[in-house]
Amino acid sequence: MGFDPQPDRFPYPEITDRHYLVLKKNNGAVFDEHYPFVDDSLFFRFKAGFLRLVEWVFGFWFVALRMGLRVKGRDVLKRHRDLLRQGAVSCCNHVFMLDFVAVTYALRPARPKVLVWAPNIRGENGRYIRWAGGIPVPDEGARATQACLHAVGDLLNSGRWLHIFAEGSMWEWYAPIRPFKRGAAFLACRYGKPLLPMAFSYRPAGWLRRKLFNQTACMTLTIGEPLLADETLPKKERELDLQVRSHQAVCRLAGIAPEDNIYPPVFHQTRRVDYYTDTYGVGYKGSW
Repeated sequence: MGFDPQPDRFPYPEITDRHYLVLKKNNGAVFDEHYPFVDDSLFFRFKAGFLRLVEWVFGFWFVALRMGLRVKGRDVLKRHRDLLRQGAVSCCNHVFMLDFVAVTYALRPARPKVLVWAPNIRGENGRYIRWAGGIPVPDEGARATQACLHAVGDLLNSGRWLHIFAEGSMWEWYAPIRPFKRGAAFLACRYGKPLLPMAFSYRPAGWLRRKLFNQTACMTLTIGEPLLADETLPKKERELDLQVRSHQAVCRLAGIAPEDNIYPPVFHQTRRVDYYTDTYGVGYKGSW
């Protein structure tokens, strides 16, 4: 395992897909079957385009300078350009507030949408998350879920890109790869799209970052080879196989051998493992 910041200041929940951020605002937005999950109106595209310009001028450079972001593997996008231009799903671990900005930077010039926890869209930064590409995961019942799936399917079938943080929630500076929920593999299989694994990993911060920003680590985002569903398998086995393979790929991209990761690949109400005994993760303790 590579460098691990071993954070001890975040209240990581007991279940690995749970959130611990406290949102101070609820704008009351309803994400039902009438909500425009993918809004292609002219006014919305104007706002999204303006935010994209702000990202190019400030956001991408802020992430690169403030977080020490390095991106590896962009040559993968060139090698598989013909495959990926037909629409793709990407996934990675979810480990800091602006990691989707980093993902967008890594995948440029693609402009991916991203599935987002609904309370984030209702929260204080909801409009910006929405303009940046956020699609709320609906919590208004089956009809809303079907409407969202239909919108996402149209998005992918039109050759566009969808990103999913497959662990289900953000745990800042967390190094082990938590179990994946089924969404990324399910959508890739359902719409016949490649699944592109990506992974955030950490490097020790230099003296200036430690003193100036109290920052213990810098970020590296690595892009892996696209994965395709095994069409020889039955439908359910095909999805599970892709889910497991994508988790294993993200582990490797993060510098963790899949067999050494402290979590299983598939989420089943998995409980947090309390760990460490040393910098490199030797001697984890806890249970699944």
